[in-house]
Amino acid sequence: MAFHQTEIQDVIIFEPRVFEDSRGYFFESYNEKTFNDNGIKAHFVQDNQSFSKMGTVRGLHFQKGEFAQAKLVRVIRGKVIDVAVDLRPNSPTFGKHVAVELSEDNQKQLFIPRGFAHGFSVLSTEAIFSYKCDNFYNQNADGGLFFADTELAINWQVDHPIVSEKDLALPTFSEYLQSPCF
Repeated sequence: MAFHQTEIQDVIIFEPRVFEDSRGYFFESYNEKTFNDNGIKAHFVQDNQSFSKMGTVRGLHFQKGEFAQAKLVRVIRGKVIDVAVDLRPNSPTFGKHVAVELSEDNQKQLFIPRGFAHGFSVLSTEAIFSYKCDNFYNQNADGGLFFADTELAINWQVDHPIVSEKDLALPTFSEYLQSPCF
């Protein structure tokens, strides 16, 4: 098992040790002790899964205030670009983002601490995306940023994004700065 720090502190890529043979493969996708030993102390309370078609962009989402969530994300089927935007007000990387390719082939996972907006785009025909959260979802605490914000300049690697009406109405980063949530 390998844990790799990204260019944004506390956003960590986890690469499990995969055991393959003629039958297929096996790997341990989560072990609380191993994660704790590597500095990830989140206690996960909710698992979510989504299915999306090629070109879909979901995000950028976060939960506000006491409902903020840390996430451990991975792809069960397909390939995505996964993005975490730092919204921690006192962080030296505030407003910066990390983009990581996660796929069923590379089996990488990304740990995203509280204080980040999160989203992903689907690069394969379809994708099944799974994530653990360390806090329960609260509809009244929903927040987000417009995925195509020019100031954030995220390369989603899709030509014709498929985006929900809700996500198209999210504020830009500049609008968010007028009333930050964290």
